[in-house]
Amino acid sequence: MRVELVPIEGLPEFGPGDDLARALLAPLRASGVAEGDVVVVTSKIVSKTEGRLVAGTDRARAVEAETARVVARRGDLVIAETRHGFVCANAGVDASNLGDGVLALLPEDPDRSAADLRAALRSGLALERLGVVITDTFGRAWRTGLVNVAIGCAGLPAAIDLRGRADHHGRMLEATIVAYADEIAAASGLVMAKDARVPVAIVRGLAPPAAPDGRATDLIRPPEEDLFRESPLEALRAPRAVRSFAPGEIPRALLVDAVALAASDDLPPPAGLRFSVVTSPRGRARLASGLPGVPRDAGAFVVVEADADAEPADVGAVAERLRLALGAMGLAVTRSRAGADAPGVAGPVCVVACGLIPEGGAPAPRPPFDPASVTSWD
Repeated sequence: MRVELVPIEGLPEFGPGDDLARALLAPLRASGVAEGDVVVVTSKIVSKTEGRLVAGTDRARAVEAETARVVARRGDLVIAETRHGFVCANAGVDASNLGDGVLALLPEDPDRSAADLRAALRSGLALERLGVVITDTFGRAWRTGLVNVAIGCAGLPAAIDLRGRADHHGRMLEATIVAYADEIAAASGLVMAKDARVPVAIVRGLAPPAAPDGRATDLIRPPEEDLFRESPLEALRAPRAVRSFAPGEIPRALLVDAVALAASDDLPPPAGLRFSVVTSPRGRARLASGLPGVPRDAGAFVVVEADADAEPADVGAVAERLRLALGAMGLAVTRSRAGADAPGVAGPVCVVACGLIPEGGAPAPRPPFDPASVTSWD
């Protein structure tokens, strides 16, 4: 297979209300567009023609309006999840290739935009097998630099699932899902540089994939599979305390990791520090009955205790680290402290109850802290 990248040059500056499909027909014909080609378009010109532009006087407010969830924050940079489900810098709000005082937002529904553009191009060019990919440039965790990714696609699969097939050594593939639309988007970036005034390209020569057509949203990883959903700071902000838990078993490895994190600290641990993980139905019922206010449907209880001469505050600090660790791992948590006269307990003890977050999620966050309530910062 030989793949060819054809830049579409000399396009005009687009604005709100312009007919993008009509403007592309003649340049695409002149470039020899053919059956099986994929037309790749930057999200910027789609946003322009759809009127997804705002005044650039308050970028922070625009970012906030486009943000569904903050993933991480450092200084003025916000890594946010958009309403579409994309995780990117500043929720996709961008000022590049625009006039002064203007910001572009991502298209309202990039998959729909791709489908509409494809329908118009197929009709105008009399082509049946034509794909469309809408791209944006995203940064990548652990990697320097930007790369074009697909935020909208039509007429081709977004992902190709190879699980269950054998590699050339005969080994069964167990986890391989190819981000096909992203691969096309990344390839197009070689001829669609931000400073090249080339917002459209043709990707030609792709073999017809053995997979049904899809949408770019197919490439969004489900929350339950996302191991890096939050930064540590955002994990602390996320509300995890609940009054009930969803049914389901908590993986033992997760509990072990949380306990290890709670026990790790530069300060000496309380004397005789011990952890007990209780997951059996009978043990959980017995613990819940002796802890007022603790939901009885918790998936696990972790008991933190120490010798009689240990300071209760030290045991409480360990339990708080445990609670934060469990919350950062995506669990719902609550904590209750048993008195020193609890049966079989000689020293201070704290109990952390945890479980799966119930349907509908955790409670709404508390109102933001008001710095004015602090009388002095000296």
